Amino acid sequence: MGKRRVGILTGGGDCAGLNAVIRGITKSAVNNFDMEVVGFYDGFLGLIEKRFTILTFEMVSGILTQGGTILGSSNKANPFEHRVREGGQERCVDVSEECVALCEDLAMDALICVGGDGTMTIAEKLSRKGVNVIGLPKTIDKDLAETDITFGFDTARTVATEAIDRIHTTAQSHHRVMLIEVMGRNAGWLALEAGIAAGADIVLIPEIPYSIKEIIGVARRRSRFGRQFSIVVVAEGAAPVGGTQTVHRIVKDSPDPIRLGGISHRIATEIEEQTGIECRVTILGHVQRGGTPTPLDRLLATRFAVKAMELVEERCYNHMVAFQGGETVPVPIEKVAGRQRLVPLDSPLIKTARSVGTSLG
Repeated sequence: MGKRRVGILTGGGDCAGLNAVIRGITKSAVNNFDMEVVGFYDGFLGLIEKRFTILTFEMVSGILTQGGTILGSSNKANPFEHRVREGGQERCVDVSEECVALCEDLAMDALICVGGDGTMTIAEKLSRKGVNVIGLPKTIDKDLAETDITFGFDTARTVATEAIDRIHTTAQSHHRVMLIEVMGRNAGWLALEAGIAAGADIVLIPEIPYSIKEIIGVARRRSRFGRQFSIVVVAEGAAPVGGTQTVHRIVKDSPDPIRLGGISHRIATEIEEQTGIECRVTILGHVQRGGTPTPLDRLLATRFAVKAMELVEERCYNHMVAFQGGETVPVPIEKVAGRQRLVPLDSPLIKTARSVGTSLG
């Protein structure tokens, strides 16, 4: 009988800390459980196309501080809706049975799926087909249900905060309204936390529709009191009262086809047209995903990885490792799939922002 095996894939968008997880899984598997680790390339696409490798101790040495993922990722691949082109036409096919068969052929104890809500939703569907899955919560949006934090978030928050700090000095020098647009999709965690940390004057999040009159009012009041500049942090999913989110583009072959972005340009135009105050927009974009992970994200990723291997050993399958109250705990993956964790209106963060004079639009 050969060695026991566990599989791992990194789905969805990349973020800092993925390599730390791959390293943690592989080293824990080899050191503690004498298990082999099957690494699938490019998320679920590697599972679909049968592209994988056996991860060795040597392969994961030295990758702790690297951004991205050595296995590659994909935010389009979905075994239940795999796009194929036949006769010049594209259609979706369900190849999940072939993926289940591959997992059986590889004799894996479990498949560890690292990702956000889309990855967890696919993992939960695979679990219903008999694949033993373990989820690990990764997203810069911090919008996964049942966990206090996800790895990747702290690095993105740090990058966003440092960028706002740098823009602050330019805003002050040129007496402008500076708008900084950050990621987050439908959740405002990244904008809110980076905005508070950087001392933004206005923070706009999806959970609280904004009023352009309120934004203009804040800028004018600051000007009257000698502060001839304003810093506005805008979540990409922010929307005006009675309005809708700004869609940058539609990616048809993605499980989540809507790509938000550009709302800050819309707001800047309205401010300039109504006040004559000069505005500048900075969209941070994918710079928030890349680079060296912060110590917190390295620690979180490593703790999640070790806990995942413990769950595999305990045969506690079909759970996601969550971070609750400072501890790593398993939660049933069906409680996570298809849900988003948004900023509650009674969040202490919202109270904190308002208490220090930050407008929420």
